[in-house]
Amino acid sequence: MEDTISTDKVLRGVRVLEVAAWTFVPSAGAVLAEWGAEVIKVEPREGGDPQRGLVTMGIVDEGGGSVNYMIEIPNRGKKSIGVDLSTPGGQDVVRELAKSCDVFLTSYLPGRRKKMGIDVDDIRGVNPDVVYVRGSGHGPQGPDADKPGYDGVSYWARGGIATVLSEEADELVRSRPAFGDLLGGMTIAGGIAAALYRKATTGEGSVVDVSLLGLAAWNLSPDVAVSQIHGGGAIPKYGHADAPNPLVGTYRTKDGRWVQLMMLQLDKFYAEAMSAIGLPELVEDPRFAEPGPRYQNRVELIALLDEAFAQRTLQEWRQALGGISGAWGVVQTPGELCSDPAVTANGYIAQTATMNGVPYALPTNPVQFDEQAVVPPGAPEHGQHTEEVLMDAGLTWEQIEKYKEAGAIL
Repeated sequence: MEDTISTDKVLRGVRVLEVAAWTFVPSAGAVLAEWGAEVIKVEPREGGDPQRGLVTMGIVDEGGGSVNYMIEIPNRGKKSIGVDLSTPGGQDVVRELAKSCDVFLTSYLPGRRKKMGIDVDDIRGVNPDVVYVRGSGHGPQGPDADKPGYDGVSYWARGGIATVLSEEADELVRSRPAFGDLLGGMTIAGGIAAALYRKATTGEGSVVDVSLLGLAAWNLSPDVAVSQIHGGGAIPKYGHADAPNPLVGTYRTKDGRWVQLMMLQLDKFYAEAMSAIGLPELVEDPRFAEPGPRYQNRVELIALLDEAFAQRTLQEWRQALGGISGAWGVVQTPGELCSDPAVTANGYIAQTATMNGVPYALPTNPVQFDEQAVVPPGAPEHGQHTEEVLMDAGLTWEQIEKYKEAGAIL
């Protein structure tokens, strides 16, 4: 497995012990693995990470290929061991492994951590300088520190994401699977990298915390800032028809597709854009020639742009806009993203061999080093590496057998 990651392995030699489930925190471990770290995933002895059961529950569609993508995405490149942390033997095993790890990564809440013997003091009792990392729904302080949190609750709902994305719609925009989780995993990975740098330069470990609620607040920084000006509301919303800048908007094509214009400097790009769109006469039109009148007559200008875009297909607009210097893009589907030329050129979505050997394409983490694309390895089977990991940690086969007989490990 170590040779399947096509990078210069910037975290080579770093060992991560991950006691976490679902996507938020485990996705951080997947990023670290793609950066070259050895990541040991501790799963419950019975059933493993509960996300493994989403296929059999019908929540994750196998798509005929028997690929549990919600296990593959956040667990690629790891080694899996099955441990019952409710047993003294299981707790002994995890503490033994913690002695040689650089990072201890967990998603369990304070009450569970104490019961399992994996809280900060427990792990630092065997490894004083470890980087101890906690991912949570609502942060380590306050009344909800021990309250369960998920992407849809802590990030999407409580964090305000659903409100700002839904705008004035009658129904809230539904959350996408692991939307905040995967952003949070990248955030955790960045925090770990900073903590490892501190450890390398000072010898001191850190306690790192990232919460989904804090992530949502960060994502909504402009809205949060503006809410203090407008009495609790978000950034003022404009409809398409009266947007302040006609060159920042989404326009429907003849074949029902959409083109997104994003030219924030309207004066700079106005003449060039009007010519490319096929409305050169509007460059000198007194209604739009100067910034003041252009703003006052923006509803009329947007209507003319709507009419123009509706005359040509998406392919025709690709050709017409292909040479302009302003930013624009096509509103694509996830399927189209897979064949996007920039995506394929940079290896942002790459083929991998899943745990059952089925070829499958998965997005890689977006960080590249020295222009080397990541080749994502597959996720491990539940408990696939139990014996290997424990023997590498110095346990004898006889000790491993005793732990198995006691029900402490898989």
